[in-house]
Amino acid sequence: MSDDKNTIENQHRGVGHRSRLREKFLKSGLDGFLDYEIIELLLTLGTPRKDCKQPAKDAINKFKGLAGVLNSTIEELQQVKGIGPSNAFGIKLFQAVLEKYFREKLNSKILLDSAVATFEYLREKIGRKNREHFTVLCLDTRNNLIDNVVSVGTLNASLVHPREVFNQAILNHASHVIVAHNHPSGDPLPSEDDVATTRRLVEAGKILGIAVVDHIIVTKDNYCSLKERGII
Repeated sequence: MSDDKNTIENQHRGVGHRSRLREKFLKSGLDGFLDYEIIELLLTLGTPRKDCKQPAKDAINKFKGLAGVLNSTIEELQQVKGIGPSNAFGIKLFQAVLEKYFREKLNSKILLDSAVATFEYLREKIGRKNREHFTVLCLDTRNNLIDNVVSVGTLNASLVHPREVFNQAILNHASHVIVAHNHPSGDPLPSEDDVATTRRLVEAGKILGIAVVDHIIVTKDNYCSLKERGII
């Protein structure tokens, strides 16, 4: 009777813990998750009630990290106590989805060859935000988007440093960049600070050999291109 009681208590604890993991994920994605917690969350997809924390930790240790676990075969995963065909399924499904996502991402190019195209791309991403967001669009030689790096500023001003802007461009082997930010007020016209920041970034880009080809201010309905206004 005592063993049955302990089993029920362990099951209740496992259910509560996995609920907290799922709530944490729904609230903030995988930010703040440890590697074993990601594996633990995947294991719960095929494990009713049972606590998956220890098998997740053992898998991380055995396969030397998150990538090692994801790249392991079903047979290799089952060498870890507590992992069987059913709960290994969640891990392999996640790996397959990641691979498909990145294949499609590589094959689908976003062309940003005009201020209008850039505005249409950014309108839904930052144009409707009620806080100011600054973004760096890293482009290849044909104006295809390589990466989009977003940082959150304050309601009135974004804190933009050339080091952060061009660090991302260098890491992404960008040919040139477009910088952009939103105006939550709805007025796309540049402020004096916007103009000064743009000129500072343009000069830094000349030194590094990565041109800032435009700075676009976005609202939910309109935009302003500092290139079109002759500021760049």
